[in-house]
Amino acid sequence: MFSKILIANRGEIAIRIIRACKEMGIDTVAVYSEADKDSMHVSLADQSVCIGGPTPTESYLNAERIVSAAIMTGAEAIHPGYGFLSENIRLAGLCEEHKITFIGPLADTISKMGDKDAARQIMGNAGVPIIPGTDILESVEDAVKAAEKIGYPLMIKARAGGGGKGIRLVSAPEEVENAFLTASREAQEAFGDGALYIEKRIYPAKHIEVQLLVDEKGTALCLGERECSVQRNNQKLIEETPSTAVDPELRERLYEATRLAAKAVNYVNAGTVEFLLDTAGNFYFMEMNVRLQVEHGVTEKVTGIDIVKWQIRIAAGVPFDFTQDDIELTGSSIECRINAKAVGEVKFLHVPGGPRVRFDTLLYTGYTVPPYYDSLLGKLMVHASTREEAIRKIHAALCELVIDGVPNNIDEQIEFVSDEIFRSGEYYTNFLEMRGDK
Repeated sequence: MFSKILIANRGEIAIRIIRACKEMGIDTVAVYSEADKDSMHVSLADQSVCIGGPTPTESYLNAERIVSAAIMTGAEAIHPGYGFLSENIRLAGLCEEHKITFIGPLADTISKMGDKDAARQIMGNAGVPIIPGTDILESVEDAVKAAEKIGYPLMIKARAGGGGKGIRLVSAPEEVENAFLTASREAQEAFGDGALYIEKRIYPAKHIEVQLLVDEKGTALCLGERECSVQRNNQKLIEETPSTAVDPELRERLYEATRLAAKAVNYVNAGTVEFLLDTAGNFYFMEMNVRLQVEHGVTEKVTGIDIVKWQIRIAAGVPFDFTQDDIELTGSSIECRINAKAVGEVKFLHVPGGPRVRFDTLLYTGYTVPPYYDSLLGKLMVHASTREEAIRKIHAALCELVIDGVPNNIDEQIEFVSDEIFRSGEYYTNFLEMRGDK
């Protein structure tokens, strides 16, 4: 087992990893930007290293500085968390070059899954259902021809990156050219790669993902599914497990597709395979996230399995001490993402308590939220025996949560979990449209 791990991230996920390491008896190294010198993850770690200026490109996106900090402090492994360099070939490659363990898949796997067009082809060849679509399109003219063949509505998607960038919905022929050009420009600015392809729009659909753990022996275990259909601009707002739309038979089919996906790219460590599920019960591969997911906590609550600790164990070569048959999904868990609407100082913070309530956050009273990073302030999670009870519990916890001084979306989340559409479980990725929201 490792004696020291560097966490190449910030905020609540850095804190989450540090806590897991402490429970495992592993020393930790925090890296931080000049803007994050007063952040909680810096004070919680055993060591800390400033790696640059306040912007991500000066610090958290600089793979060379992160690896240098690991070498300087004697860290044996680097945990990338999620976001930033968690799916970065350069960081994974530098770790391999300097004999530092990257807590995640191999650089080759990251490369294959980072190219969404290549990922589609790999999964299709492996027998995983894929959405009807195209290869990479060379021009607007090619896009127009392909759109006529596939039919409307459709999605124009970037080959690289994630986070909802470089994606456009196209409902009619006259929209293709503008959607293609703007999506390509956005993808080029965000990821340095403007290549695009087209997929048929599956509508209405549920966004379902399967949590995966694979050890170095190739044993692939599925830890249930999560539903992530409450979204705005392709950004998830609420996640729950299990999904009301998934019965045992469908779950087993999702598991089989997930195992096929993992085998096709020789996957190792924690990952997530994301699917779109239509109203007829057909599902289609969307993408594979080769990292820890923001919403991993709800899976931990219903399975009792600490995913972060198992990421570390797998990277250290520890085989599973349990099987697929040992994994039980108990009760229901819901997570609401609490996002900032503007920066500011936390004047007062009250975190809800009670049995099976968890709030993963970087906040403390007096902390000033910097303007350089993701808007996520924390993740409020609950676990209960039934979905109905979980909804009541998340509603109560949201009503109790107070973050004074930083404009946020708590009130909006209260509206969402109170909505009859959400409570019924019959909601889709167009949940906000179903509500009549703009």
